Amino acid sequence: MTTPTQRPFALTDIVEDSTPGDRARRALNVVIASVALLLAAVPMLIIAVFIKLTSRGPVLFLQRRIGLDRREPGHEGGNWRRHADHGGRSFIMYKFRTMRLEAEPTPEVWAVRGDPRVTTVGRVLRKFRLDELPQLWNVLVGDMNIVGPRPEQPTIFASLRDQIKEYPQRQQVLPGITGWAQINQAYDSCLDDVRQKLSYDLQYIRTRSAFADLKIMLLTPAVMLGRPFGW
Repeated sequence: MTTPTQRPFALTDIVEDSTPGDRARRALNVVIASVALLLAAVPMLIIAVFIKLTSRGPVLFLQRRIGLDRREPGHEGGNWRRHADHGGRSFIMYKFRTMRLEAEPTPEVWAVRGDPRVTTVGRVLRKFRLDELPQLWNVLVGDMNIVGPRPEQPTIFASLRDQIKEYPQRQQVLPGITGWAQINQAYDSCLDDVRQKLSYDLQYIRTRSAFADLKIMLLTPAVMLGRPFGW
């Protein structure tokens, strides 16, 4: 039986990393993720200590997300009666835990700004997106790039795929820690926000390049500090 991380045997293995440009993007993302992990090692250790000292539970929060779909566009869904169509390869994404242990949500829901379940340390981590730092490991092992559409939770992905026809197209590239949508728009709060972010994601996919990835990486720190794009 096929597991969620396996691909049905007849699917074509193309899209991401299929061109020299995509390979250059991947190389850039891996090199910068490696350097960032080295530079962030001490800050990440300090963050881990603060999390352990201020709340009960593990340092890391692990969550399944939907990633790259290597099928050619138009093959989503298909007639794979014996295989569940998850919309892409699922993987475990790592984050620093920002919620109280007893408050970690079991259902798959969108993040909520000002969520009362978030710890004091977690609130700071979320504000400056520092809770995303462990995803640099996801980049190194090939689950993600630094730049790409944000990966979604399986149930939320399935719901959005049913409501927005073009939504699966964002799975044509590896998901990212940051992206063109995140540079241009804040957290989702409704379906219209998702549609707007999708338009940014698809624009990125159409014009992706190593230069575009580098530009988004350079813009990300300012957005993390609360400065709007276009300053």
